[in-house]
Amino acid sequence: MTYKKLNVFFPKVEGVLINSAHNLRYFTGFCGGEGLALITPEHRWLFVDSRYTVAACQEAPDFEVIEFGAGARMREIASRLPNVQSLAFEESYLTVGEFRIFQEALPKVHWVEGSQMIEELRMIKNAEELSFMRQAEQIGVAAFQKVLPMLKPGVTENTVAAELEYEMRRLGASGTSFETIVVSGIKTSMPHGKPGDKKIEPGDFVTMDFGCNYHGYCSDMTRTVVVGRAVPEQKKIYEIVLAAQQKGLAAIRSGILGREADKAARDVIEEEGYGKYFGHSLGHGVGLLIHEQPNLSPKSEICLKPGMVVTCEPGIYIPGFGGVRIEDMVAVTLDGCENLTGLTKELLEL
Repeated sequence: MTYKKLNVFFPKVEGVLINSAHNLRYFTGFCGGEGLALITPEHRWLFVDSRYTVAACQEAPDFEVIEFGAGARMREIASRLPNVQSLAFEESYLTVGEFRIFQEALPKVHWVEGSQMIEELRMIKNAEELSFMRQAEQIGVAAFQKVLPMLKPGVTENTVAAELEYEMRRLGASGTSFETIVVSGIKTSMPHGKPGDKKIEPGDFVTMDFGCNYHGYCSDMTRTVVVGRAVPEQKKIYEIVLAAQQKGLAAIRSGILGREADKAARDVIEEEGYGKYFGHSLGHGVGLLIHEQPNLSPKSEICLKPGMVVTCEPGIYIPGFGGVRIEDMVAVTLDGCENLTGLTKELLEL
């Protein structure tokens, strides 16, 4: 009954409109993606078209499902709100055009931006959510281990990416949680480089950043390996990133601010003289979305709490040479964090 979390809005507004796919799933149980939920203190409605009526009735038993015809969604919603004066809505997931339609259909309503608060309600995961995320991450681990033997000179990045995605599907994932990253050689200096037809060459760094979706929940992990023997500079930056990640993991616990976790890892890289090569945040929250709150960034004032799930992924990226990123997904606990990845981080020379 996660819809009850929306009660925090009702002292200020008379209803909440939910339209994003992930929040529809979270607050109603409906997984179809296309629809709109309207929650007031007295009523819970889920508006869908005929493609989703049966599924919505099965997946959202706590809601009255309203099927609307072509062009009639706003009429159905407006007919149930004759006296409502204020509504919270997800401004981050409406286009300007869609919002204008809402305003025209409900001209007397005061619209209150609610995206940030709605997203924050999902930050702490319950036992079932954590179970799904553990399983999602372990599917990724198993896929990585299955693909490692194929990392050889002559194999293309696209081939490795395709095999990772196939293995995750074969192991029970419903899909990927983001576009799989497999880059090699100097392309590893691009944190979000795209796999292509480039063939792996002897001595290449290969960075693989990937995740899957399991029961709606995402996983995320990154490993960097060397195909062949690593040169001293490769070993050096790998060990620095690993030391930074270990410091970051040690800092993640209940009560710490996101920026404090980021600083713990960033200081290691800066002290070694590579600070300018680490341009992104230490990590981000994961859940129904691959990037959600809380953030572990230099400016994050969010206080970590048990049940939050975040990544810890420092990196060094040197243009013209290559880069390293090591990423684990962890669940915050009272006195530390539970590492959901649990995979070796020693430099693999394949």
